[in-house]
Amino acid sequence: MLPFKIDLTDKVAVVTGGGGVLCSEFAKALAECDAKVAVLDLTEEYARRVANEINDKGGKAIEVVANVLDIESLEEAKKLINDKLGTVDILINGAGGNHPKGTTTKEYLFKEDLHNNTDITTFFDLDPKGVEFTFNLNFIGTLLPTQVFAKDMIDKEEACIVNVSSMNAYTPLTKIPAYSGAKAAVSNFTQWLAVHMSKVGIRVNAIAPGFFLTKQNEGLLLNKDGSFTQRANKIIGQTPMERFGKPEELIGTLLWLVDHKASSFVNGITVPVDGGFSSYSGV
Repeated sequence: MLPFKIDLTDKVAVVTGGGGVLCSEFAKALAECDAKVAVLDLTEEYARRVANEINDKGGKAIEVVANVLDIESLEEAKKLINDKLGTVDILINGAGGNHPKGTTTKEYLFKEDLHNNTDITTFFDLDPKGVEFTFNLNFIGTLLPTQVFAKDMIDKEEACIVNVSSMNAYTPLTKIPAYSGAKAAVSNFTQWLAVHMSKVGIRVNAIAPGFFLTKQNEGLLLNKDGSFTQRANKIIGQTPMERFGKPEELIGTLLWLVDHKASSFVNGITVPVDGGFSSYSGV
């Protein structure tokens, strides 16, 4: 159930990463507000499932298979969306994720880890390809869809872009330098793009989720038996509300940023939705 409803009648919204845990909720919320939604995902099965759920509830959605790192794939997706739904008014850049080869085994480097221990990935063992993949997926995977879909938005009334950043953009988490750096780039790009697009009527903002259980992070946060890992317990201990967020708790912020009546003068910001994590010093 939506926390409140806005009127997106006749608006066309594209949600990249729309088959994922968080962005599927974004897609469904926009559809409940009467937007026509293109659920864009690399995996057809995921995109179709979300689109079908929207349509079964009386909304209007199509699944679109595209790679956010391939400009030609995105151009083909745009042609399909324009043909079936119309020109784009709203872009949610939600595609992203991490890669194991851009992740260290331990939070801190110890000298003994450098000697003949093949079970440990130190900073010095990070695979450049894993780092590159993570950075590209999050940053380039935000830039390219914007290049393609924002062309429809120029001089349109109430056009807007919402990027998905992370609390890692404010304070990097241990173990995941590639992901943290990529999300910092997304927040910086959000500010840059808001300025760049300000003369053609496109607002650009971002949401920085705190800690939500998703497919990408469950390996770090859940043991095989479903219990919390040590890392998960540390996160909970640093979150004043003492829990992980629920995907639906991002919806109010999304709708506020998308609604021209509510946020027409809001531009270039990144909104933390984190249960107080960014405010807590640990003391």
